[in-house]
Amino acid sequence: MTIIELNNVLLNGESDTVEFKTSFNIQTIETLVAFANLKGGAVYIGITDNGKIMGVSVNSETIQQWINEIKTKTEPSIISDTEIIRIEDISVVKVSISEFPVKPISVKGRYFIRKNNSNHLLAPNEISDIYIQSMQLSWDSYLYQNATIKDIDLSKVLLFIRKVNEVKRFYLEGNEINALEKLGLIKEGRPTHAAMILFSKENLRYNVHIGRFKSADLIIADKMISGNLYDVLDESMREIISHLKFAFEITGKTTSRTEIPDYPLEAIRELMVNALVHRDYKSSIDIQIKIFDQSISIFNPSGLFGNLTIDDLKTDNYRASTRNKLIAEAFYLTKDIEKYGSGFIRIRKAISEYKTMKFEYKEIANGFLAELNYSIQKISTKDVTKDVTKDVTKENRAAVIIDMIGKKPETTVNDIAELLNLTRRTVLRELKQLMAQKRINRKGGRKSGFWEVIT
Repeated sequence: MTIIELNNVLLNGESDTVEFKTSFNIQTIETLVAFANLKGGAVYIGITDNGKIMGVSVNSETIQQWINEIKTKTEPSIISDTEIIRIEDISVVKVSISEFPVKPISVKGRYFIRKNNSNHLLAPNEISDIYIQSMQLSWDSYLYQNATIKDIDLSKVLLFIRKVNEVKRFYLEGNEINALEKLGLIKEGRPTHAAMILFSKENLRYNVHIGRFKSADLIIADKMISGNLYDVLDESMREIISHLKFAFEITGKTTSRTEIPDYPLEAIRELMVNALVHRDYKSSIDIQIKIFDQSISIFNPSGLFGNLTIDDLKTDNYRASTRNKLIAEAFYLTKDIEKYGSGFIRIRKAISEYKTMKFEYKEIANGFLAELNYSIQKISTKDVTKDVTKDVTKENRAAVIIDMIGKKPETTVNDIAELLNLTRRTVLRELKQLMAQKRINRKGGRKSGFWEVIT
């Protein structure tokens, strides 16, 4: 490695493939293991966390001791590559490791993986996920303990076969058992996890919990849904739709009316399918759906799988990583999944017709949370911004702003500016006047605060 290359590493700093250490210790081995469990990386010894070169005292015997210690304290044993980089009279040692083909690797019985610029200690379920993924398998492809063919509802399998053949992505012939064997859902004459989750006679209690809220602590409706996965999808959608608001548009050209839900149903269904297909079925936590007046959230008890990140999901060309391959394949064959890795693209496309709607998502403790929310309900198939703003004059502008704040206290200046087609400066002036008139009040700061209407 040249001095120029090292300077580039220092300039970019620590990352998911780079770590700086002032000395060799057990934490160095933990980092190498974390790299090996992801995509490889290098530890630069003799450099501080902030990228300052301090140097380290080494010779050929020291390097061999480090290599031996790494080898003896890891399972399976890993062998690193080392390189001494001379900078005048100072030495820096680069210890690098490639991605290991069979994962995970442990150090003294502990398993780590690299996340951003730090090491993450793996939980038991994460350890099994990484192992299964490295073996090019998925959890749902393993045999369901103590289950037999008698535990499968063949009438549900027959409906599945008919739907697969109707959409013509694949053709299934033969009886129900033969069809399941062809798809790998039955192995050695026994059902896999996927087969049981999709078609079990017995309710396996992988629940979807749906609640309708008026406020964070006021629930006005509550329902638990479980059963065969396709039935769960259909029943969950019916329950969600029953709590949505609908606008009715009559164009005048005909006597018929157009129903406009306050959320695009294709986006809701896509989020629901995503939660069911990518759920961590080893977790005992339910899928949780919370429906408020102007927001709906879906919590999935599983984080992102593989190397997929939140930033990847924001792009239109991310590569999907599937936790439950057989379940995903079944949903693809019935056309409930259009194309692997395109779900979030279709959600963004669906909500583009809802001009005040936002799509937000993040990883949280024990899972993944996705939310749709809006400030003004869509009431027309025409451009919603034009519909809302065409009759807004300078005289009634204040009333519209107050109405927005009343419906959504966390409304931002940008929300109002976008909806009413105003500049930020004009909106700020309007808000200042309303506060002076004691019609609204601001609580908290710019980022974490909210508005309240004074009655």
